[in-house]
Amino acid sequence: MAANARPVVFIHGLWLHASSWEPWIEKFRAAGYEPVAPGWPNEPGTVAEARADPDAVADIGIDEAAGRFAEVATALGDDTILIGHSFGGLIAEKLLGEGIGAGAVAIDPAQIKGVLPLPLAQLRSGFPALGNPANLHRAVSLTAAQFRYGFGNALDDEESNALYERWTIPSPARPLFQAAAANFVMRSPAAVNTGREPRGPLLLISGTADHTVPDVVTRSTLKQYRDSMAITELQQFEGRGHSLTIDHGWGDVADAVLTWLEAQGL
Repeated sequence: MAANARPVVFIHGLWLHASSWEPWIEKFRAAGYEPVAPGWPNEPGTVAEARADPDAVADIGIDEAAGRFAEVATALGDDTILIGHSFGGLIAEKLLGEGIGAGAVAIDPAQIKGVLPLPLAQLRSGFPALGNPANLHRAVSLTAAQFRYGFGNALDDEESNALYERWTIPSPARPLFQAAAANFVMRSPAAVNTGREPRGPLLLISGTADHTVPDVVTRSTLKQYRDSMAITELQQFEGRGHSLTIDHGWGDVADAVLTWLEAQGL
């Protein structure tokens, strides 16, 4: 690690491989950070290997994934920044609420316990996993059409299909079931300590056209922090979908994150 370089841990969500953060890693390294993008527990090292062995990640839940990233972040030191997308965003929030990390960015974060809105678009996006209760302990793959609806709805067919071919992998369905039941479970793994004091600053990012985590869900997430004195902010990207970390406009999101981190002294 370069001298005085602040570590960054990128945390991906369901149906994308850890390598989907590669462009971000290059940009953040050029900006003077020392970024890493570990996979979820048991995640194979490449997209091809993950597709060939879907059962490797079956039955991995939020706590198992959070534990994995907590180990990585803790080993890197207290000044580590956490940046997550989708369920990776939920995990970044969860770890920050546990006192891990100097600050966090949650991009289109999966709903935490306490968030009530459940738009139809979100239900449809989660249906490939949630539509069959037997999927709870399985890994599930998306079709190109399902990816187009959940991730690429703000893109043309050509770009959505290209992203699908490049980055998608089978993912455990269990986190979706856990998030869906969070408000009915006392000790839900989707619970986040939103009132922790002190904690590092948190930036929530939403795409206003997102189907998988609609903007109303991210705005409701922000409200869960209303009693916290710590910095908690929201940035919205107009007309952007759930693919905003990997599509042609990813650089705009990454630049916004870098600008925010600089403003926070991170």
